[in-house]
Amino acid sequence: MSSQDFLRQRNAIQNSLDATCNKLQRGAEETGRVVDVLRNTPEILNNLDRQFCEKTGLNGTDTAILFLAIGLQIARQYLLTKFPIRIDDQIAAKNTFGHIEEHSSRQHRLYNPSLEEIISNPVPFDANVGANGALSGGGFMRHRVTAIGHDPLLGLIFGTANIATSTLTTNKLKSFHIYTGSLRRDEFRQRARTELVLSYTMDKLLTGGIEGKQIVAVSLMKEIIHLKSDLNTSHSLPLPVVSAIDPQFASRLASYGLDMANVLAVAKQASYATMINTLIAMFHGMFSDATTEMEQKLYEVRTRKILSYSNAVASSSNLAVVAITSDFHSLDLGGLAVTIYRLITDAKFIKQVKEEFIFGNYKSIFLGEI
Repeated sequence: MSSQDFLRQRNAIQNSLDATCNKLQRGAEETGRVVDVLRNTPEILNNLDRQFCEKTGLNGTDTAILFLAIGLQIARQYLLTKFPIRIDDQIAAKNTFGHIEEHSSRQHRLYNPSLEEIISNPVPFDANVGANGALSGGGFMRHRVTAIGHDPLLGLIFGTANIATSTLTTNKLKSFHIYTGSLRRDEFRQRARTELVLSYTMDKLLTGGIEGKQIVAVSLMKEIIHLKSDLNTSHSLPLPVVSAIDPQFASRLASYGLDMANVLAVAKQASYATMINTLIAMFHGMFSDATTEMEQKLYEVRTRKILSYSNAVASSSNLAVVAITSDFHSLDLGGLAVTIYRLITDAKFIKQVKEEFIFGNYKSIFLGEI
C-alpha cells in the first residue's frame, strides 16, 4: 500500500469517526432536551394555558361589543317579542287588517256562492247553530279543533274550500252546507259531500274563468285574515294537523299553553335572538386581523364568548324581571332556549380550540419545532 492510499484511508476513517461523534453528541443533546421537556411538562402546559387565556380574553373593543349585544337582546325582549295579550274574538277581528263588517245572507246555492256573497258573509266554519253534535268533542278549544278550517295548515286547503262553497268540514272530514237561518245567523241545514267541496273549488280555480279564480283567491285571503284574527284571541288556534288527528289532545295541549299563538311567539323570540347573535358575530368579525388558521379560531373563541355572555346576561335579567313583576307576557322562552343552546355549543367549541392550542403547541415543543 502506498503512502497516499494509506493517508486517504486514514482520513476516511477519521471523517467517519467525526461524523459518528457528531451524531452521538446531537443525539445526547436531543435526549437532554426531550428529558427537560418531559421534566417541565406541567410548567409548559400551565404556560400554554395562560397564553390561551390571554389570547382569548376580551379586550376593550370586545367588551364594548358585548354591552351592545346585551342591550340589543334586552331591547328585543321587551319591545319586539313579548307574548301577545289575548283579546276578545270580535275585537281581534276588528283590529285585523283586511277584515270587513260581515252578516249572514247566504243565497243557498249549493257549492256555488257568488263572489259578493263570499265577501259579505262570515266564514262558514264558524257556524254552530244546528250542529247536533257534529262539532262535539272539542273541549277547551271547542269548534276551533273540530272545524278543520281553523287548522293553521290544513285550513289553507279545507277552510278555503269551505269559504268558496259555503260549507263546513269537520276534523272527521264530514261536510255540511251552511245556510242563513231565521235569526240571520249561519246554521247547519244538510250534509254535503267533502269530495264535492274540494272538486268544486278546484273546478272554480281551473275551469271557472276569471270569476272562478277570483272566488278561490278571495276565499284564500279571507281564510288567512280569519286565521290571523283568531290567532291572539283567548282560545287562539290549535297546533297544525294535531286537531285533525285528535281534537281533544289538541285542546288539552292548548290548555297547557301549547297553542299556535304561543308557539309562534316563542319561535319569534328564538329567531330574533338568533338574528341578533348573527349580526353581532359579523360585526365582531370585522375587527379581526387573524392571518393563520389558529389565530382565526382564537378570535372566534372571543366572538363566541361575547355571544354566550350577552345571551346569558339577557336571559338572567329577563327571568329576574318576570319573577319580580309576575308579568309572564315578558317571559323570553325562545331567547332562553337560544341561550342554553349557545352555552352548550360555545363551551364545546372553546374546549376543542383550547385543547388544539395547548396540545398542538406542546407537540411542537416536544418535537423541537418551537
